[in-house]
Amino acid sequence: MKNIKIGALAIFAMAMVNCKETKKNAAETTDGLNNSVDQIESNVNEMKDDVMGETLTVMMTSKSDSDMNGEITFTQTDGEVDMKAVFTGLEEGSHAIHLHENADCSSDDGKSAGGHWNPTDEPHGKWGAEEGYHKGDIGNFTADADGNATVEFSTDEWCMDCDDENKNIIGRSVIVHKGQDDFTSQPSGDAGSRIGCAGITK
Repeated sequence: MKNIKIGALAIFAMAMVNCKETKKNAAETTDGLNNSVDQIESNVNEMKDDVMGETLTVMMTSKSDSDMNGEITFTQTDGEVDMKAVFTGLEEGSHAIHLHENADCSSDDGKSAGGHWNPTDEPHGKWGAEEGYHKGDIGNFTADADGNATVEFSTDEWCMDCDDENKNIIGRSVIVHKGQDDFTSQPSGDAGSRIGCAGITK
């Protein structure tokens, strides 16, 4: 009888050990599955960003007693940044548009945005010029008789929130000028007063 009891206790102890081991394995498997699911979700989000692109929209505010307003959307996809700006309230004709060094539009004349964004210390010029150009030298656009304009620009020399300060446009601003850029006068193209400003911030 004593031997039967000892045998029963041994079987019970083995069953308890097996049960604990099963629970432990199940927990490890669950943790492994959770980690796998988290990794898959992370990979999917990264793939979605690559395919859909990262988008940032900023609003233009009027400066220097102008009536202009606008919306500017930046989209980064596959190492390239596309800019699309839609403006209203402009005087008919040609206007310069540049990126400036600070995302500060607090002053009435827009000068709080600083000078042209020029991280590589180049002379001012037309985008792509062999003689040099600022990373903020976007160029000129034309407003119609109703004061409306759309500007589209695309480059792989910009990025959004990357580690390369020679390319990162976050923390800069978009400035629209009253006149047109002559692409010659230093350091800013003699484009006249700043009539609109939009800080590029997240």
